[in-house]
This record gives sequence, structure tokens and C-alpha cells, in this order.
Amino acid sequence: MQSIGVDVGGTFTDLVFCDLENGMVATHKVPTTPDDPSRAVMAGIQELCAAHGADPTAVSYVFHGTTTATNAVLENKGARAGMITNDGFRDITHIGRHQRVEHYSIIQELPWQNRPLIQRRYRKTVSGRLVPPTGEELVPLDRDGVRRAAEELKAEGVDSVAICFLFSYLNPAHELEARAIVEDVMPEAFVTTSSFISPQFREFERFTTTALAAFVGPKVDRYIANLDKALREARLTADLRIMASNGGVATAKMVVDKPTLTLQSGLAAGVLGGAWIGKLAARERLITFDIGGTSADIGIVVDGVFAETNARSTSIAGFPLLMPMIDIHTLGAGGGSIAYVDRGGAFRVGPQSAGAVPGPAAYGKGGTEPTVTDANLVLGRLIGDDFLGGGMKLDKAAATAAVGRLADKLGLTLNETAEGILTIINSNMANAIRSRTVQKGIDPRGFSLVAFGGAGPLHGVEVARMLEIPEIIVPPFPGITSAMGLLTTDLKYDSARIQFQVSGAIDLQRLNADAAAMEQELGAQFVADRIPPERVHFERIGDLRYVGQGYELKVPFPAGVITEAGVAATLATFHRAHEAEYGHSFPDSAIEIVNLRVSGIGRMPKLERLAPPQAGSLDKAHVRTQHCIFRMDGELKTFETAVYQRAGLPVNERFFGPAIILQKDSTTVLTPDTSAIVDVSGSIIITIGEGK
Repeated sequence: MQSIGVDVGGTFTDLVFCDLENGMVATHKVPTTPDDPSRAVMAGIQELCAAHGADPTAVSYVFHGTTTATNAVLENKGARAGMITNDGFRDITHIGRHQRVEHYSIIQELPWQNRPLIQRRYRKTVSGRLVPPTGEELVPLDRDGVRRAAEELKAEGVDSVAICFLFSYLNPAHELEARAIVEDVMPEAFVTTSSFISPQFREFERFTTTALAAFVGPKVDRYIANLDKALREARLTADLRIMASNGGVATAKMVVDKPTLTLQSGLAAGVLGGAWIGKLAARERLITFDIGGTSADIGIVVDGVFAETNARSTSIAGFPLLMPMIDIHTLGAGGGSIAYVDRGGAFRVGPQSAGAVPGPAAYGKGGTEPTVTDANLVLGRLIGDDFLGGGMKLDKAAATAAVGRLADKLGLTLNETAEGILTIINSNMANAIRSRTVQKGIDPRGFSLVAFGGAGPLHGVEVARMLEIPEIIVPPFPGITSAMGLLTTDLKYDSARIQFQVSGAIDLQRLNADAAAMEQELGAQFVADRIPPERVHFERIGDLRYVGQGYELKVPFPAGVITEAGVAATLATFHRAHEAEYGHSFPDSAIEIVNLRVSGIGRMPKLERLAPPQAGSLDKAHVRTQHCIFRMDGELKTFETAVYQRAGLPVNERFFGPAIILQKDSTTVLTPDTSAIVDVSGSIIITIGEGK
């Protein structure tokens, strides 16, 4: 069986072709086409197949990580969306909650107020009210009012509509009625409901999640439709699967219906790829460190399991979300990050990026601002005539000129400025990792740093040193690791039901009935996706908190029939989880089960392992020696640095830095105080503090 993984980044689109029967893997990179990412996707697929003699018609699956929804939110370039809600609640998405995002800041930005997803003039209200605890109808829905609201939105040129009523998570009847009316009036519009997107309590977060779906829905729909059409025109009959934020993949139809599933699509693939690489190298405590052209993405994997967000920390571009998501921290730090002097005279790097066009000055595409890539080239850490395996030439003179102009502003030498750019960007990334580890009581020194993406292996050693992380793992195809991660996961769908049950008075019959109903619902979806029952299994999670707390922790629920003993085990697990998260627990306090969740997992054909690396020798791998500049013992020094082709390196033979390791999709840098071996898994394992 043959599969293709495609990950669209800000600068490059990465592709991997895999024959699952013989383990053959081929990789490719093409420049991203920001105006229509599907053009780069299709060009890359066709070039990849042609280069390796693959028959497009024999490909069974195309797994795709997309940034379409993410970029629409980050750039505030979504649809003109409208909302229909209850009388008196027009401004829920504007007011938010009483908590300040940054408690002590007087200049903080509130994105839902400064750049609202749905403008106030497009938020309409109608009469109708359901009430807890059962969702009983108190005031009938004003159907004529819904129709008038839809007609007004249509006249105002609205492209999509979010229908959000109070307590619809208890009873979706009013939202379903309203949806039918709006679709009758606006048949071309994207229409969704909060009870479909996120049937959970907390109306602000539920309304905002639904508003995000309406904001990105039309763009995601068009992109998926264009991509699917292009695949068919290229004679690919493969099933298209889209990476979801929860760490699984979803069908194209599911993504079109629930576009919020893809808000961290490409980022999630990187964590999966990093976790898979760590597993192959027999490491299970990992920090995944993915640096591309515009951003750096950080994830935590413990014992082979990636961390997930919780209700108080799930967001995209500052907008809160009620969706299952891998816990990924993203910052504007990549190869294209621009270095500059701000208005206060401070030396800064990022988050602005030169992107794919015009790109860094070294790309020769019109870029003139100094970037991280330019700094690496100036210091000799990139090889200008062997970038992308020789497929692209870097202009060192242009990079030197760009960095030199910044050096003149700062009053520094060229090399000091270039090294300063790298120190600042590395410090930014190290601080981001601290926020996900040290600030949460996790000691990063007990982890391995999996450095990948086009620029991860360039910076991995220096970032790890700042954090005292002793070991860096560079995957066999670091620049394509996110695309490879797409080939290592399963189809995954989630469902949730409100419980609000307190320990000591648990209704087991209700718990079991809700679990069975959700499993049946998800099972029907897998049948529609042509996944046989023997390839499907379910996992249950409870959202639990102490009575009186504002937020929950996720803990597993037992499979099968839930008994009193099973509930007791779950409550005990919650106490331990609370202790681990906050440093204390309250064993005598009552616990509230807020939500019961079920994840349905449909097993897909996966990339299990890579072909073992071919034995080589340092002499054969060595291609040249050149001068590189590193800061050692507080001083900038020039070192004679060996340059190797990765494909020729020996297996299990230690070699020492300084060294540069070349391959098509990335460049790895070893500083003078490091050593490395090529592991039997194919990854390079770098150890700090073991130089010559």
C-alpha cells in the first residue's frame, strides 16, 4: 500500500512518499504558494511521483496537514460571518469573561474585542429560551424572527452563519430549527451550530469556538474542494485524510463540516512525527522542537504520550476554544524571522517573517531584510551551494549586505551581529520551552530534544545547551518529519456529553447510557468512512474537578460497563493528577464529573519503521572543511569545521564537532563541544559536553 504525506509550511511544502509494504521512503520539498497552497501541494506530489517512478493511480491515501484555517485566524482573513443568538446575548463574544488574560497588564490585547471574528452589526438576536438542567423549553423559538435575521444577513453579504443559543448543549432543538430556516434562506452560505461544533457548557468559549468555525469554514471548504478536484485531475483516486488538532486524521467531509478540527493541523503532525522518531530511538521523554521558515512549535511527549490542552489553556491566536487539541506552543521564530532595531533601540528578532516570498536576502527573491537564515549563512553554518541538496543556491553576498546594514545600526561587527541574531532567536525558543516545562514543574534535563523542521537541526544544540538538555535527536529526514508524522496516526473522532455528577451520588445508568450512545454515534461515522468495526476502538476520558473549582483535569474512564469500582478508580486517578498539576490534592473533597468524553480511533495503515541506514565511513562522508564561527568560552572564535554528507556517515561510530552535516531537507550543526553517532534507527544522536 502506498501513501503520501503532505505538510504545508509558511516557506516550504514538505512531502513524503511511502510504500508501506517494502518500507521505501522518498521525500521532496517545494516552495509554498501562499495565494493557493493547493498549487504547491499538487506540484510537489507530481514531482515526487515522477522523480521516483511512482504511479499516482496506485496511491491509496494522501494525508495532509494544512494551515488554511490557522492562517485565516492568525491573519484575521476569514469569511464575513454572522451570528444568530438569544435576545439579550448579542455581546457574549465581545464581553468574554471577567478574568483578565494578563492579570497585571494595562495594555493587553483582547482579540475578541480588538479584532472580532463576527462584527457586532452581523450579530442578530431572536426570542427563545431553553433552561437547565434538562434543556426544557421556557420560551418558544421565534421562527419568523430567525427568518428575518437570515434575510438581513443575506442582504448584508454574509458568507457564513453561526447559530448559538444558551444551553443548546442540553437540548439542540432550537439550534436545529434555526439552522433549517437559515439554510432555506441562504442555501449558499456555510451554516453551523454550537451544539454541533462543541456541545459543552461555558457559553463564551462555546460561542467563540462556533464563531471560529463560521469564520474559517468557507475558506477551508474552498481549499479542500480545490485540492480534491486537483487530485482527481491528476488521476489520484486516493482517499484524502486531513490532520486534525487532536492528533488523529479526519475525512475531508468531516473537516468541511467541522473546520475547527484543523486549527492546529500542521502543528499536530510535527508532534506526532517527533514522538514516532523518539520511539524508534527508544526514547520516551521528549521535547519536540520543530522550526520552519516562520515559526517554532514545541510539544511535550512523556512515555510515548503527547500532552493535551485543557479548558483553561486551549486557544488559537488568543481566541478560546472548546476542542480536543495537542498541547503545542508556537512562537514566531524561524529561518525567515527578521532581525531589526525597534523604536526603543532594542535588538530584536521576529516574530515578523520574510516567509516564502520575498524570503531571506540569501534566497535572491527580492528580500532585503536580515533574517536568521542570512545570519547562519554569514557564520558559515549553511553551505550556499548545497542548500536543499543543491536544488537551491544561497547568495552569501546578499546575506552579508543585509546583516551588514543591521550591524551598522547597532555599531557591531558583521560577525557579532550575525551571532547576536542567533543568540536572540535561540533564547526566545529556550524561554518558550521553559514555559512548557520548568514553569509546569517539569525538569527538561531529563528529556531528549527532537530537533526537526528545516531549521531545527541548525539550532537544536545551542537551544539544548541553554536548557541543560544533554541529548539532541535529529531524525533521518528532519525537514520532512511533520509530513512523516502524518503517516503514523489513525482516524480519530471525539464526542462529549455533559454530566455534572458529584461523587457520592453518581448515576451509573446515565454514565453507561451516555458512553454507549457516543460510541454508537462514532461507530456509525466510522462505518460511513468505510472503516471496519474490527479496526475501531474507543477511549473514554472524564473532565473532573473538585466541587467549587472553575476548571477541570482530564482523567481516563474504564472501558466496558462502568461500575462503582471503576468510578472509584477514576476519582483516585483525579487526586493524583491534581497533585501532579498543582502540587497538592484534597482527598476528602467531593469531586464533580463535568463531562464524559469518548474518542473513537479507526486504525489506519501506518509507517512502522524506516529502512536501516547504510553503513558508511567518515572519510567517504567528508566533502570539505571550511571556517565556521561559534561562541565558545564567551568569545567568538573561528573553527576549522568538517562538512559531511549525511548519507555517507557510518552507523554507531562516534564523531566530534565542530561539524556540519548536509542533506536535502535540512542542515545539522554540531558545535565544538559535542559528539554524535548515527543510531541504528537512522537518527543522529548528539551529546553535549563530549567534544574532543
